[in-house]
Amino acid sequence: MRFAPISAAAFLVAIAADCGAFSPHSSKCDNPAPRRRRRQQQREAGSSTKLFNIPPPSTDDKEAFKAYADKQPAPSSFFELQQDCFRSAELAMRDGYDLLEVEFPPLPASVLELDDVSAYDVSRANLKLAVELARGFVATGGGEEGAGRRVTILFPDESEAKISVEALTGEEDVGVVTEVEPGIVISSLRRSEEGDDRILKPEQTFLNLFGGAFRRSGDVKPLDGTDVYICLVASAQELPDIEELHEQVKGVPIVLYNLKLDILRGDLGAPAFPPKEFQDRFLSRVKPVYYLRTRQYSRSTPSPPFLVNYQGCLFRSYPGQYQTLLDTGTGSYRRLVGSDVRPALGEFKEQLTQALRDEGILAKDEGSALNFLRTGYKTTTWWEEERPDASMEWMT
Repeated sequence: MRFAPISAAAFLVAIAADCGAFSPHSSKCDNPAPRRRRRQQQREAGSSTKLFNIPPPSTDDKEAFKAYADKQPAPSSFFELQQDCFRSAELAMRDGYDLLEVEFPPLPASVLELDDVSAYDVSRANLKLAVELARGFVATGGGEEGAGRRVTILFPDESEAKISVEALTGEEDVGVVTEVEPGIVISSLRRSEEGDDRILKPEQTFLNLFGGAFRRSGDVKPLDGTDVYICLVASAQELPDIEELHEQVKGVPIVLYNLKLDILRGDLGAPAFPPKEFQDRFLSRVKPVYYLRTRQYSRSTPSPPFLVNYQGCLFRSYPGQYQTLLDTGTGSYRRLVGSDVRPALGEFKEQLTQALRDEGILAKDEGSALNFLRTGYKTTTWWEEERPDASMEWMT
């Protein structure tokens, strides 16, 4: 007899009908809380007083706001996400950080899981969200002589920038540098020399195949008057261009926006990719200011339901802690633990698994041999290990 996989939530209660407007996980979720506990919570809720829509403390009170950010819940909508993202980036810039990472799902998981969603769809979603972030930077001022800041959104090359601008504005034959709104410019990291109107540039394509070692430094050009850069859709081979831009505009904030750096780090050291030393030299100095990364796992059990599916997310909103959040199956997350140091991927998974053991969903003791077979002898990636030449910024 074959048993179909069933989630931990379906094992305990019926599937919930909806998970809310914004959900980094699937739109059909499960509730892992036992029925008795839910009833008890409902009885307690009926006899207690709850407060809603309490604003966070002022960012001027650093100690109070830090305590709030340490336990800040994950966003319930993209509007709330954008507000939190802008505030986190702004606070990090005030504290003097000029290499910032922003990472979150640009589309709901129910959309990302569709077969007809392409990389261009994700790129367009990222561009629209980046423009919203740029509007916040422009509106808050801080530019020269008290004027609004000038924000430049950068794509890796001219072709991607032109395609994205045409899709955003509906205009054709756009230039290499396009101001889509007052104070917001879209361009590319690499730009051709003036007068070079060739559509195909074989020499640049050839050099791109070999990663950063053979790149020409003169092609990466900053834009005068830019107060904040936002970099989109760069691959691991194009990350050295961002490093070169940073060397040319020291002190000007650069936001690495939804680049999935955790995945790109895995490519370092491979043929035609930057070396692993690039993590120590540059990527380890990138500060995660807004980080929401979901993970899904499965666990086999010797008794029904025989396969337990569970998920959670690692969430951080600067200057708060890294929080390990377990998906409750009701469109929200439950905070398990917070840490000032970013947990390794294996540690994050173990925190979620331990929560299921505490709930009685998984057996508490499966034997040391079985646990070793599940986890292996190594639970960290090479970039998560202590490296003498690496900065700790990317973990704090």
